[in-house]
Amino acid sequence: MSNTSVKREVITQAQGGLKITDILLIAVLLAAGAVLKSFSNIIVGFSPLKPNFVIAMYCLAIILIKPRFYESVIIGFLAGVLCQFLPNNTPYANLISEAVGGAVMALLIMVPMKLNIGRYSFKPAVTTFLSTLSSGFTFFFVLKLMILFGANLNAKAFATFMVIIFGTAAVNAIIVQILYAPLKLALGKKDI
Repeated sequence: MSNTSVKREVITQAQGGLKITDILLIAVLLAAGAVLKSFSNIIVGFSPLKPNFVIAMYCLAIILIKPRFYESVIIGFLAGVLCQFLPNNTPYANLISEAVGGAVMALLIMVPMKLNIGRYSFKPAVTTFLSTLSSGFTFFFVLKLMILFGANLNAKAFATFMVIIFGTAAVNAIIVQILYAPLKLALGKKDI
């Protein structure tokens, strides 16, 4: 009998896709966004500018987990699907606008920009603001197309959309900036 050793090698493969903890975080944040959006008239009814909590939450999720580009688009699209079930929703417009918002968020977090004051990063606020603008303008464009092709939408409301889009973007940026630091610490994530 010979005592020969056989060399064993452990081969690891790069993991593809999101981890289960990332998927759960996305689900929890989108669910929280849906609940907050459903009750936003009660929560911030005193304000003429209301945040879109669903957008804020998918931006926060994308910042925290840093998914691949296509995964960010899917997260945005799923947020749009979720919006279909919420009150005061224009059918189907959110499917496109939130996918665009997710795509823009993914691209923005890849850009190596330092927006720090000391050790405090304002990149979450800036990227959320720009992603909300892209989502809002895409939503506006889809509504214009729907009217062009005969949908029965109130055309007078379009004049106020610019103020609403920029206001929502500003409020969403503040929400994400406030929530980013404690969630980043709680989840043990790196800065963007």
